[in-house]
Amino acid sequence: MSFYPKLIIDALKHVVHPEKQKDIVSLGMVEDDIRIDGKRISFSLKFDRTNDPFIASIKKASVQAIKKYVGEDAEIEGNIFIKINPRVPKPAQKLLPEVKNVVAIASGKGGVGKSTVSANLAVALARMGYKTGLLDADIYGPSIPKMFHTEDARPLLRKIDGKDKIIPVEKYGVKLLSIGYFVDPDDALVWRGAMATNALKQLIADGDWGDLDYLLIDLPPGTSDIHLTAVQTISITGAVIVSTPQDVALADARKGISMFKGDKINVPVLGLVENMSWFTPAELPDNKYYIFGEGGCRRLAEELKTRLLGQIPIVQSIREGGDKGEPSALNPDTVTGRAFTELAEAVVTSVDERNQNLPPTRVVEITRK
Repeated sequence: MSFYPKLIIDALKHVVHPEKQKDIVSLGMVEDDIRIDGKRISFSLKFDRTNDPFIASIKKASVQAIKKYVGEDAEIEGNIFIKINPRVPKPAQKLLPEVKNVVAIASGKGGVGKSTVSANLAVALARMGYKTGLLDADIYGPSIPKMFHTEDARPLLRKIDGKDKIIPVEKYGVKLLSIGYFVDPDDALVWRGAMATNALKQLIADGDWGDLDYLLIDLPPGTSDIHLTAVQTISITGAVIVSTPQDVALADARKGISMFKGDKINVPVLGLVENMSWFTPAELPDNKYYIFGEGGCRRLAEELKTRLLGQIPIVQSIREGGDKGEPSALNPDTVTGRAFTELAEAVVTSVDERNQNLPPTRVVEITRK
């Protein structure tokens, strides 16, 4: 017997929400992402918050309905994914009103894998069904084009309401913009600060981003004019700080957190990502070698009362995937693929909690006396 989407939908009409006493199809809880591969069936269920008490029971009832009304041999266990309807704070400004959440990815120092984390987080969010964009704000050293193997792409312009808008490049379900698409990749960018900040403003404001659940901004390392320009141009929902476990990286991560939490910036910090947490050789899969120290980001997160969003191991495939333009998050069944999927889930949870408990971030206004 072959399976088809209507059969799945009809089966899920038998699943009734315990509290609302209506079926989950009528309630609009079944995402339009049903996938059928032989006997393997997967789809997403939508909830309004991550701590919804009915998630487990509705998932279980959905599995039972598929088995009963579609077929006992349907491979559905473990293939029902949960999506959280992004809460849309009342926009504090009109720029990019269709973008629900803007997440800055930052690091206190270079070399900690911030762009790798940004690229894989974007891909993982897109795989989970979220409409995702990634802006490469590292104006002097753009790396996102290479990580998505789109170095030769040249974004087109589209007239919208009489204005020229830049159409982002799309790869792996992620909308991408980078200054790297507009310059020769072999040329060094020698720009004064004003030129760099104006380029970033144009990528943000003139990009035809459309309707997005998440726009990730891959910021350059450290704290600079680029960071100030970002928070002065668009209201940022929250920041994710990337670090390695070693003390020198943690000291700089602390400065990055301090910058976002400062009174003048006041951008919520969603949490820390510990990259290069340990090394596991392929021939010894059960061994962990803590090359840069153990648990540094966890201790810093506890000290600063923020969340440790994820730990990413050192695996050769991450580097190879970045060089080939095939992010590890494309393969969720691998160790690294699972790590980035778990990171994406943690970011979604942290953003959801932030939007429930805090008012929208305001665009920073820095005045000179």
